[in-house]
Amino acid sequence: MSEPVERHASWLELFFDLVVVVAVAQLAHRLEHPTWESVALFAVLYYAVWSVWTTLTLYSNAEADRTRTRGMLIGMFGIAVMAAAAPDVAHVLKETGDTHDGWFIAAYITCRVGASQTLQRAGTILTAWPAAQLGAGLIPWFASIGVQGPARYFLWGLGAVLDLIFSVLQSRRPERLIKEMQHQALRQAQRLEQRDRRRGDGPVVRPAARVKAAVLDPAHLGERLGLFVIIVLGEAVMQVVMASSGHSWDLQLGLAAVTGFGLIVSLWWLTLQYGVSAVPGAAERGLRAYVALPAHFAMTAGITATAAGLGAVAADPAAHPHGGIGWVLAAGLAVYFAASAVLGVASGAERRWIWGWALPSVAAPLAVGAVSGLVEGWAVVALLLVVALWRVAYRHRGGTAQEGSVQPA
Repeated sequence: MSEPVERHASWLELFFDLVVVVAVAQLAHRLEHPTWESVALFAVLYYAVWSVWTTLTLYSNAEADRTRTRGMLIGMFGIAVMAAAAPDVAHVLKETGDTHDGWFIAAYITCRVGASQTLQRAGTILTAWPAAQLGAGLIPWFASIGVQGPARYFLWGLGAVLDLIFSVLQSRRPERLIKEMQHQALRQAQRLEQRDRRRGDGPVVRPAARVKAAVLDPAHLGERLGLFVIIVLGEAVMQVVMASSGHSWDLQLGLAAVTGFGLIVSLWWLTLQYGVSAVPGAAERGLRAYVALPAHFAMTAGITATAAGLGAVAADPAAHPHGGIGWVLAAGLAVYFAASAVLGVASGAERRWIWGWALPSVAAPLAVGAVSGLVEGWAVVALLLVVALWRVAYRHRGGTAQEGSVQPA
C-alpha cells in the first residue's frame, strides 16, 4: 500500500495570498491615528478580509485538485476591491461626498455567496466551519445596505459575531448539521418535483442530492494558516522599513529598528517551532477547527495591530507614543499571546507553561502599554521584545514540534 502524498500550498493558493498582503497593509494604515471607534472598525474590516480568505482556503483544502481556478480568482479580485475600499470606509471623499462603504459591502457579500455556492455545488458541507458556507452572518451585511452612519458598522460587527457563534456551536454537532442539510436538500427536490408537475412535464422524480461532510487535510490547513501568519509578519517588517525611509538614521532609530526586528523574529520563531498556535507540543495533539480558526483571527489581527504600532514608532522613535499608538502596539501583542494561551488550555499544554509563560506574556504587554506614554518609543518596543523573548526562552519537555495541525471537527 502506497504512502499518502503530502500536500502543500499550490501555486494558485500562493497567488491568491498575494492580494491578502495588500489588504493587510491597507488595514494596518487605519491604525495610524487610533481611537476606540477606529480600532473597533479595524477589527470588523479585518474579520471581513480574513473570513473571505478562510472560506476560500477551506474550499481549496477540501476540494484539492478539484478546486476551480475561476472561483479562486473571483475571490482574489473581491479581496482586492475590499482592500482598495478599506481606507475610505467611514471616510467621506472630498470629490463625491460619499464613502466606499457600498463597494466594500458588495465585494464582501459577492465573495462569501460565491464561495458558498461553489461548495454547495460540490455537495459537501464544511462541518468544521459552517459559516464559510452557510452565511449565518451575512443577513446583517445585507441589512446594512439601507443603513447609514455608526449603525451600519454595528451591523457589520453583529455579522462577524453571528458567524463566529454559529460556526463554534454548529461545528461541535456535525451529525446534526448534516441531517438538517440533508432534510433541506430533500425538501428542495420535492419542490422541484411539484413545479415540474404543475408545468405539465409529467411525474418527473428528482433525487435529492446526497449531502456529505467535507473532508479537510489537517496538515495542509495548518500550513495555510501558518502562511497567513507569515503574511502579517511581513507587514510588520514593511512598516518598519517604510517608516525608516526619509528620516535621519540616528541612534534612536537604530534601536527602534533592531528591537522591532527582534520582536518580529521572535514571533516568527514561535510559529516555526510550535506551529501556528505558538503552543509547545500542540502539534502532536492537534486542534479543533472551531477553536483554532477564531484564535487564528485574533492572533493575526493582533500582529497586524502591533505592525502598525512598530511603523509609528519607527517614524519618530524618540517621541513618547501618545494618541493610542502605545496601546495599539502593546495590546496587539497581548491579543496574540492571549489567543495562544487559549489554544494552550484547549490543547492541554503543560501547566508550568500556562502559568509561567502564557499568562504573564498576556499581562506584561498591557503593563507596558500603561506606561508607554512616559518613555520613548524605541524603549516601549524594547520592553515588548523582552516579553517575546521570555516566550522564546521556554523549553518544552517533550521536544520541539515542527508544524501545527488543525483537526477538521
